[in-house]
Order: sequence, then structure tokens, then C-alpha cells
Amino acid sequence: MADESAPGVHAVAPGGPDGTAATLRVLVADDQALVRDGFCVILDAQPDIAVVGEAGDGEEAVRAALALRPDVVLMDVRMPRRNGIEATAHICAATDAKVLMLTTFDLDEYVYDALRAGASGFLLKDMRRAELVSAVRTIAGGDSLLAPSVTRRLIADMVGRGTATGPVARRTAALASLTARETDSLRLVAQGLSNAEIAARLHVTEHTVKTHMSNLLTKLGLRDRVQAVVLAYESGLVVPGRPSRE
Repeated sequence: MADESAPGVHAVAPGGPDGTAATLRVLVADDQALVRDGFCVILDAQPDIAVVGEAGDGEEAVRAALALRPDVVLMDVRMPRRNGIEATAHICAATDAKVLMLTTFDLDEYVYDALRAGASGFLLKDMRRAELVSAVRTIAGGDSLLAPSVTRRLIADMVGRGTATGPVARRTAALASLTARETDSLRLVAQGLSNAEIAARLHVTEHTVKTHMSNLLTKLGLRDRVQAVVLAYESGLVVPGRPSRE
């Protein structure tokens, strides 16, 4: 039975539609009830996914995430009271949940800020059902999800930005701790290449690429590949329009 103790938050017991325990717990945050309902129906139909809560604005999303501890949060960018970016920053700082941002336009002005806030990827609301399900599983598995159109937007936003300061500056300095192959992998990730494509480019196995990625994320104190892309451009390791060095 739904727990309606918190206004606007609809919590449900975890479990697949057949009553079996679900692997992935998902919170859906969107200010449009019909959109939320649609996402919930699609995700709850999967045997390995359970929607454990819903939220109608950013404040409710934060409260629900702290209370329910989902694996993945589907977060609308534009919501009342607290927008998706602010809510994402709070959730990522306080929990281990992975946030998948939802937007209507691939050129949303908040792409850069959302990724900086800790989001693990962006998803357009006009995606197909299979894409939504795949995205949730991808994010929960620790990978990032960034469509080519969003990557182009991110790169464009990097142009003309000032020198990095604070945590970004410290991470930029940490680039010196990377091995040559880890640095090469970071450059290629920033260009949007998959592990398989990086492996082919560097003439190594996918397992080796995964090891490089794990090592560089640890050394740089990053959550995932999306943050690695942001840092690569902010630090100047990769410059838009300039051919990469291998």
C-alpha cells in the first residue's frame, strides 16, 4: 500500500510485478503527474526494477531520496520549489544514488550545471521505452549515459569558461598522477568513445580500458565517466576543435 505520509511523495514497497525482489530501486521525480505515471508503469513492468517512490518537485525529491535510498533517481531538470540541479547536488552529496536527468530539449541550458552537480547522465523525455529501461540499468551499473547531442552541448559550454578553481583545480593538478595510458583513456572518453572504441584505438583489451578508467576515477576523486569528461575539458587536457594526442 502506498505511504502518503509525505505530501507529493508516493512510496511503494520494493519488488517486481510478480512479487519477487527487485534489484534496482528507482525514484521518479517530475512535476507532471502523467509523465511520472508513464515512467513508473514502464519501469515497474521490469522484473529487475522497482519504483520505490515518486516526487513532484525538487524538495520532495531530496526528502524521498534521503528516506528511501534508491539506486537511481530519474530527475526532471525544471521543477518548482527546488530545481533538478539543486536537488541533484544535494542527493549526490548525501547518498550513493545515481541521478539520471530528464529534459525535453537536448540543448537544455542546464546540461553543464547538472553534470557538475553530480548527475550521471542525461535522457530526453521523448526516448523509447527500451531506452529508458536500458538507461536505468546502465546508470545503476556505474556507467554514465551521455548522448552525442548532449556531449556536443557540453563541449560548447566549455569554450570560453574561466580557469578552474577549488576542487576542480585540485583535480586538475592530480592529472599528473595518471599514467600515460590512463591519460590517453581520459582524452578518448572526453571525445565520447566507448570502452570498445578506446580499446581498438589503443590496441588493448576492453578489460584493460576498464582498469584504466577505474584507476583514473579513483586518482581524480570522480564519481563516473561524465565527471571525467567535464574535468578533461575544464582542465584543458582536451580542447574543443583540437586533435587529440595518442
